[in-house]
Amino acid sequence: MSFNLPVEIISVLLPFADLFSKKVWNHVQLMLVGSILATGKRTVTSILEVMGLSDKPNFQNYHRVLNRAVWSNLRASKILLTTLVMAFIPKGIIVCGIDDTIERRKGKNIKAKGIYRDPVRSSHSHFVKVSGLRWLSMMLLVEIPWAKKVWGLPFFTALAPSERYHQKQQRQHKKLTDWARQMILQVKRWLPNRELVIVADSSFAALELLSAVSNYSRFVSSVAMITRLRLDAALYEPASLRPPGTMGRPRLKGKRLPNLEQVLIDAGTDWSKITLANWYGETERTVEITTGVAVWYHTGLPVVPIRWVLVRDPLNKFKPQALLCTHQEYQPQQILEWFVRRWQMEVTFEREGWRGCLAISNRAVEEVRRHLGLETQRQWSDLAIARTTPLILGLFSLVTLLAHRLQTDFTWTTRQKSWYVKSLPTFSDALALVRRFLWASTFSMSSNSADIIKVPRPLFNRLRDFAIYAA
Repeated sequence: MSFNLPVEIISVLLPFADLFSKKVWNHVQLMLVGSILATGKRTVTSILEVMGLSDKPNFQNYHRVLNRAVWSNLRASKILLTTLVMAFIPKGIIVCGIDDTIERRKGKNIKAKGIYRDPVRSSHSHFVKVSGLRWLSMMLLVEIPWAKKVWGLPFFTALAPSERYHQKQQRQHKKLTDWARQMILQVKRWLPNRELVIVADSSFAALELLSAVSNYSRFVSSVAMITRLRLDAALYEPASLRPPGTMGRPRLKGKRLPNLEQVLIDAGTDWSKITLANWYGETERTVEITTGVAVWYHTGLPVVPIRWVLVRDPLNKFKPQALLCTHQEYQPQQILEWFVRRWQMEVTFEREGWRGCLAISNRAVEEVRRHLGLETQRQWSDLAIARTTPLILGLFSLVTLLAHRLQTDFTWTTRQKSWYVKSLPTFSDALALVRRFLWASTFSMSSNSADIIKVPRPLFNRLRDFAIYAA
């Protein structure tokens, strides 16, 4: 079946065409549009239904796009990243976030599943376990011009199987930090001439990972990583220069520095007040910071030069926190502003925000769950599982890109209610804009009156069935 898309849509999708054969590309376009138009579950059958193909006898061909066709997830991620960068960050520093999320899945055929802590249902005093798949995702943290907010746009997602899975496969277990190291290196290879900043939570504050990232010196531009830092971390002065001819191994560190716990309570600590905008959903917040440079060292592990930033709240609404950056030349306020962008990943993944005692909904994965049907797909083959979730997460970024392309030609109509007034578009409005354009492109306008739209009978029946059978 050949499938023709409007030029506004195909101009965005065209870079992906080289990934597929001509026949598979026709199926991919149809499934992509169907996944945008569908509501509720994002199964292949629900996509075929919304596209009016519920009576198609060779429906298995669309399943084979996921479980059999030859194409590369990795190449698709590269194309999506470069397209997003050209659209939103054509120059300057690129800020990315990396985080893991759990896709709740059951079934004996899902081999890579494991038992993990559920970040949505758990709290500091209540631990909830969940069976599912663990995914590690990288997102572009960029301000969307028409939303006037920073959004987390997923572009690269990898399955990080459980330790039990690797034991059954008799393979060495790869830790989350190992996956993160490989993914960061891959992104740097895709963007060798751009300065890259990676923002992550405390799970990625591992000396091996930080050392590997800071040693990517063979590229033209640098890679910096920003994470939280333990207040009791062992910090030292850099090792002094060795005089020529000195025997023995070189020193790794210099004099021991006070712990940040001591810096926090020291009356002589010099604190500076700064005001940050978009502070975890608030308009702005004034905090006090102090900073310094050091090397972080632990016996048997690499030595990592860092800039540390200690943050406290004059109003005592959150506990003092410490951040580290592997690029010592960055300013402390810039480091803090970049780290706050990570909250937009919380929008996607439903994780805890800055204040550990207060759960803040992660809008990027939470939006994907709510509007794009994450966790409703039902693929069972290993290849289809490895492809489907990254595609759904990438669909969030693709819809944002399509809305960015369409918003120059169409007027935004944010959904308003008497009890809830929105001044700026959200992702649901972006999705509605793309859906409205796709539905309108199938209508034929009447030449007699601009108020009358001719809808073909098959399309009318599709819309009717789609509405009356909606869950």
